[in-house]
This record gives sequence, structure tokens and C-alpha cells, in this order.
Amino acid sequence: MTEDKLSRADRKKARRQRKARLKEEGAWYPKWYWPSFAMPGIAWLAVLFILPFYAVFAITFGYVNPLSQVTVPVWQPWYWDPTAFKEISCRVVGQCEPSYAPFFIRTVVYVAIASVMCVLVSYPVAYFVARYGGRRKGFYLMLLIAPFWVSYLMRMLAWGNLLANDGYVNKVLVSLHLLSQPYPWLDGKSITVIFGLIYGYIPYMILPLYAGLDRISPSLLEASRDLGANTVRTFTKVTLPLSKQAITAGLVIVTLPMFGDYYTTALMSGYNNTKMIGSLIDDNLNNNRTGEAATLVLILVVLLIIPMLWYLRTTNSETART
Repeated sequence: MTEDKLSRADRKKARRQRKARLKEEGAWYPKWYWPSFAMPGIAWLAVLFILPFYAVFAITFGYVNPLSQVTVPVWQPWYWDPTAFKEISCRVVGQCEPSYAPFFIRTVVYVAIASVMCVLVSYPVAYFVARYGGRRKGFYLMLLIAPFWVSYLMRMLAWGNLLANDGYVNKVLVSLHLLSQPYPWLDGKSITVIFGLIYGYIPYMILPLYAGLDRISPSLLEASRDLGANTVRTFTKVTLPLSKQAITAGLVIVTLPMFGDYYTTALMSGYNNTKMIGSLIDDNLNNNRTGEAATLVLILVVLLIIPMLWYLRTTNSETART
């Protein structure tokens, strides 16, 4: 007991001495100093994320007004009714009619193809800017960021005009005799929706890839070549593994908004056979089925938590290794 008291006294004395030394050096801060910098961000999230997300829960587990047929939110959790949530969940898994399973399957397929294509297209561009941009890196980055200056809606509308039956794309393809007649790109074609997703979100993939590739030290690449590795082996054994974390970050940044996208489908197709989850949520909101829309949002959030947890796990493991 006496030794324990002495050890605690020694620790307190050591802390006081360390604090006094730091004060003399001008580097001492109270414990609350650095955490206080996070308070504005925490307040921002609490107001603009936690409260709206709680409102989604209140609407999901609310009740339908028998007169107006509009879902009334219930703010007290002890009064929540899970009946509507169970019904929508049954439709999502395809066990009840009307089935929502095709919308979810279609969304996963579209997002998977578009995300892979974004990586395949973005990686060479980011690699070129990071390795061979030289003094023009700033100029190249400005060109990559330029699409953000134009509204996403306006860009999709422009592509709708280009892909129309009398648009320039069909005119060029017909004039080159690649098509015998105009192709109906906008008549419910999955390839058009996937193309729209790739075009709309590819800048979000290029920038993280560039940031990751630009941080790779050239000395590592030189060491690999000095050890006898050729260009291909250096890329596969050094550059690609070191850029894996940047690829993962880009996939998360691109994939998450794609799952909720509905503008692309509406502007590039507008047919039921190409509608995604976001389109289904938008249709329910337009038809005043707010409870069903909120339930779909909640289910989508639960599904998207899985890749987010995977991203956090891989990021933490990579950080621990380095």
C-alpha cells in the first residue's frame, strides 16, 4: 500500500515537473486545448447530420394519417412502429410485391461497373500528372478540376443532347459508317446510364489517385530499378501497392454518391428498366410516400455502412504498417 502511494506520488511529481518544463519551453497546452478544435466540426455534424438522420428514423417508424395518407413522423422512440419498415424490407429482398430487389441489384451492378471503369480510366491520367507533369502539374490539375465549375445537371443535359437520335454522336458514327442508323442511346439503355455515372464522377477518382501517387518518393522507384526490376515490375511491386490506399479512398468517394444518384438515370434514360435506388426514392417523394422513401434511405445507409467499415479497416491496417 505504501509503495503504491509512493509510486502515485512519484507519477504526480513527474507530471508536475514535465508540465513546468513545457511551460518554460512555451509548448504546454491544457488537455482541452487540442480537442476544442474539433468542437466546430462536431457541432456542424450534430446539426446537419445527426438531427436530419433522426428525422429519417422518425418518419420511417411513424404512422400513416388515414385521411391524408401522408406519413406523420413520431419523435418519441418508444412509440415507433416497425410495421412499415418490415414491409419495405420484405419488398427489398424480393419476398413481397411489388418487389424492389431489381432496383437494388441494378444499382449494385451499375455502380460496380462504373467504379471499376473510373479506376481504369483515372489511374493512367493521375499517374501521368504525378510522374511526368513536371512544372505543368498545376495546369493539369486545373484541367482536371474544371468539370467542377459546371453544374452536374448541366453536364448531363449536354450529354443528353449529344446522344439524341439527331445528336452529334450519332451523326459522327453514321458518317463514319460505324452505324447504319442512329442508335437510341436515351431509350432505356444501361450502357448510357453507366457511361453517365463514369463521366459524372470520374474527377472524384482522379484527384485522390493523384494525391496518393504524388506522395510516392521517387527514391523508392530508383531503388527498385537499381535492384534490377524493369518498369513493369517496378510498377506492380512498388507503385501499385503504395497507391492501394489512394485507390480505396477514391472508390469510397465515388461509390457512395453513385448509390444515391437519380439525376443521371432521369436525364440519360428515364425508363423503368434502368432506374436505380435513388430513382425509387425520388419517385416515392414525388408521390408523397415519404414513409416509404425514408425507409429506403435507411436501408441504403445500412448497406453503405459495410463498405465504409471495410475502408476504415483497410486504412487503419495500412496506417499501422507504416
